[in-house]
Formats: sequence, structure tokens, C-alpha cells
Amino acid sequence: MYAPELIRENKHFEQRGMNTSDEWIRRNTGIKRRHIASFAEATSDLATKAAEEALAMADLDPDKIGQIVVATATPDMIFPSTACKVQANLQAVHSGAFDLSAACSGSLYALAYTYGMHRAGMQDNSLVIGAETLSRIVDPDDRGTAILFGDGAGAVVVQNVQDAEPSHFLLKADGSKGDLLMLPAGGSRFPASKETIATGMHHVQMRGHDVFKEAVERMTEVSVELLQRAGMTNAQGEVDPRRINLVIPHQANQRIMDMVGRRLGIPKDKLFSNIEEYGNTSAASILIAMYDAYHQGRIHKDDTLLLVSFGGGFTYAAGIIQWHLEAPRLGFREKIAQRLRR
Repeated sequence: MYAPELIRENKHFEQRGMNTSDEWIRRNTGIKRRHIASFAEATSDLATKAAEEALAMADLDPDKIGQIVVATATPDMIFPSTACKVQANLQAVHSGAFDLSAACSGSLYALAYTYGMHRAGMQDNSLVIGAETLSRIVDPDDRGTAILFGDGAGAVVVQNVQDAEPSHFLLKADGSKGDLLMLPAGGSRFPASKETIATGMHHVQMRGHDVFKEAVERMTEVSVELLQRAGMTNAQGEVDPRRINLVIPHQANQRIMDMVGRRLGIPKDKLFSNIEEYGNTSAASILIAMYDAYHQGRIHKDDTLLLVSFGGGFTYAAGIIQWHLEAPRLGFREKIAQRLRR
């Protein structure tokens, strides 16, 4: 993963004169700080740095990658895709590349697509990236959004593993609720103009209370349905938390995650959170959380993980995967640093 060096603490918003405080933000969201891309950094730059580390962890040369999928709501530009820029940066000369747009559910949608391609025998090595520069599309004076979002990227190499337990994915959407969370301008409906700029239509617009409610309902719903499909319930059809080693939800709001965990009957020690450090990084958040959980020793080889997300669209998704990486070895970070210096 990669998080920009610039850190924006909660006190930044107090200093801007917003009607908020560090204590209020922590209590209502769980966020303490977020990382912000520099003016010189675009989404493809963050994605490339995360991808380089993922390839180093997998000990895989870029020319062995068959496809690159970048999940993002903040591409460098409409086209060429951010994924094509990453492909060029990595010199992954044999790879196809495209962007996937599913907002905060993007990384799970991308993992599900990639898994299907591998199961169909159409790929051996894939690179899935979630990357965002959300600081570019929020109104810095809007308390409802500015305090929530940060920038970052997560990446994972997906490979075929012999005798692996099957993964399970469930992707859903409810387009009728698209107006709950959207970026109105910049597309064919409202192309950029003096009017769209003057009225703030190029900033994220969110109906926070409604999004909160829908997020809890939908994340719970999609998790239960997927767990039932995978046979991970008890005789009464209730979720059996003993079958799951760790739940990694989309990091949008600590209260949302806690409520989903309670509804699923998941003990708090099995619910991973790193929102206090990064805020909401949209499509990057689950992959960044997986990285942190792995390096904190919260994930072990053969563990079963439940991933669940929601996002603008309205999209929501869940995945059950088995972890195949061994624990980080001594000198692991040094090995990565040496590889990246080549």
C-alpha cells in the first residue's frame, strides 16, 4: 500500500473555522487523521507505488502480469485510464489494463472480476489496485465530507493457488439511491462549465444520515446472504462467527463498522479497523486495511476473511477469501526496498 506523506489532523478543520472539533470527529467517525496527496501526485502515482510493493512482496516481475484493474472514483482523467498509466509506469508490457468504477465498493468488485477470470483459466497473474485522491473532489469547507476522506492506494497480486478453498463473492447495487452520494458534474450529464464550477457540482455531495442508515443495512444484508450461500451459518441460519478469522469492512465510519459487527454477531476483536489513521479512502480502504492487518499479525496463512463494502451508486458487496501468504519474514521490508531500487 501507499499513503501520501502529508498528514491532515482533525485540528486542521478547527483552524479553518468549521463548526467541529477533534473530539467531535473522533467520537462520530473514529477518524484522527488522513493522508493527503501532494500537488505533484495523481491517483496513478499512488497506485504505482502500491503496485510496486505488491509485486515485490509476490517476487513477481511486471512482465508476468496479465491484467491490471484499477478501482477508482478519482482517475487521473477520463481517458486514457489510470490503469494504462500504471501499466506504463510498471513497464508491464504483456498486461491488459482498465479502470473499474464502483466507488467505495470498487476493490471488491475488482477482486470478484479477477477471481472469475482466474477460475475460468483466462489469467495466471493479475494486479488489483484501489487508489484514490479524494481530497481533490471534496469541498474543503463542507463539514459533512471534508472530515471523512483521505488519499491512498492499496494493491494485491492475485495468483492461482493449487488446492485452494473456493472464494465467494456477492456484488449488489441499488441505482435508485444514487443521489445519496454522488459527484454530479464532469460527465455527459453536466459537463464542466462556469455554472457547474460556481455551484460546487464538482464536489462530492452526500446525504450523510441516509448514507449511514443504508450502509449499515446493506453491508449487513450482503454479508448474511453471502455467508449463507457459503454455508457459514448455524442450524438456525444465523452467522457462525467461528468460521471467520477476521472481518475487514470498508473503512467509512467506525460507528457503521461497529453496528454491522454487532448485527452479524462478530466479536469486536475479529473486526479490523484502521480508520483512525487514514479516514475513508474509498476503493483503496479494504486493500489498505488488509495490508495493515497482515503486517500487524492479525492475518495468518489459511485464515478465512470476510470483506464487505458499500459505496456511491449505490453499490455494496461482500467477499469470503482464504489467505495464502506466509507471515512477513525477517528482513522483509529490506527485501522490498532493495527490489524497488532496481
